[in-house]
Order: sequence, then structure tokens, then C-alpha cells
Amino acid sequence: MKGKYFEEFQIGETYDHPIRRTVTEMDNMMFSTMTHNPQPLHIDRHFCETETEFGQPLMNSLFTLGLMIGISVNDTTLGTTIANLGMTDVRFPAPLYQGDTVHITTEVKEKRESKSRPDAGIVTFEHKAFNQNDVLVAICTRQAFMRRQTSG
Repeated sequence: MKGKYFEEFQIGETYDHPIRRTVTEMDNMMFSTMTHNPQPLHIDRHFCETETEFGQPLMNSLFTLGLMIGISVNDTTLGTTIANLGMTDVRFPAPLYQGDTVHITTEVKEKRESKSRPDAGIVTFEHKAFNQNDVLVAICTRQAFMRRQTSG
């Protein structure tokens, strides 16, 4: 599926993305290692079992953020994004654990034409990630600089 152009997004429109992903220990270890994050909450099972309230490793929150946005791309912005302008209001209200299966929703919150480029517009998305029990594990607001089908 191709991404949508600026004109195709409607405020209030919600996508329940069909891609689901079970997150793994390997995902957590590789991402944490690749980003030089030695936090034992992500990479040390014994530490998590004996020293934390969680009893098991937590998925790296930046991996969770990236996965949440990445899953949304096929249904929304594939090939039609000029650039991401930013992510705000990022929260992780519940832990995501290795072995959990994530599913994502996206709502179009706002949109406006670009003031500087007639071939573009700005779309504000709210992404939400849920585990297999429908518990909200991540949420963020993202502004994307989107191509228009027509200019001005």
C-alpha cells in the first residue's frame, strides 16, 4: 500500500494497523547494544529478577517508540513523507516485556498546509501501542511534513 498524500488525510481518521509484532530478547539486546545503552533494565535478566519491581527485562523504550511509528508507515506515510518534524508527548504508561505482541493505532489529530512550501503540508498523528492484552504501553504525537498531490 502506498502512503497517503496530505490531501488524503482526514482529521479524526483512525487506523488500526494490521501488522502485529512479537518483541524478543534479541530485539532488546541488539537495539540496546547498537545504541550503546548498557542499562541493565534491558540487558541483564538476573538484575531485573533480583533488583527491580518488574522481575524481567523491559523493552528499550526507544525501540518501542521506533517500532510503534514504523508499524504505522505502511498505512500512512510510505513514500509520501518529506521528513518527520518531531515527536512530542512521548509516554510509556505500562511496561513492554520480551515476548509481548504489539499492535498499533494511529489517529490523525491535525493538519495544515505548509506556509513555506506549496507542495507540502503538516499532519499531526497520535500513535498508540498496545500489548496483546490491549494495555497501552506507548503513546506519542508525531508531526510529519507530507507531500501534496497538488501544490497550493
